[in-house]
Amino acid sequence: MVTLETERLRLRMFRETDLDAYAAMSADPEVMRYLGATGEPLTRLEAWRQMAMFLGHWQLRGYGVWAVEERASGALVGRIGLFNPDGWPGLECIWTLARGAWGKGFATEGARRALAYAFTELGQPRVISLIRPGNAASVRVAERIGERLEGRVNLFGSEALVYGISREHPRTP
Repeated sequence: MVTLETERLRLRMFRETDLDAYAAMSADPEVMRYLGATGEPLTRLEAWRQMAMFLGHWQLRGYGVWAVEERASGALVGRIGLFNPDGWPGLECIWTLARGAWGKGFATEGARRALAYAFTELGQPRVISLIRPGNAASVRVAERIGERLEGRVNLFGSEALVYGISREHPRTP
């Protein structure tokens, strides 16, 4: 399994000891507002199942979503990675941070590293991010990593904006 580092973050595999912090983040209505099928917070069991699904994604695809650890403190601050379940509209770079980690540039820093991994180590030609309308913070992250609005898609019965970037035509903000 792959571990990546940035100046301030460690992107690593989820482990069972992450459950308390991950469940707390996933139970926060503000964190979950634009995520999942309903935008609703997750129960502890649902958070555990999601962590297990992320680990299974690594087994099936050879890449996936990392737990994000702040290097200075060792605290779990979120999840960032590459997501492409069956039937998905493309390889997606995703990010979600606990509310206490908002506003520090962690999402941009981690997403840039995940995007670089997708292009250089995996040789992927294109990466997208699916963002719910109204999620201005995620739109800013997408734009900071060079993604641009390409269209819209129906996701879980509601609209999502498709931001994208290609390996051949990277964009710098």
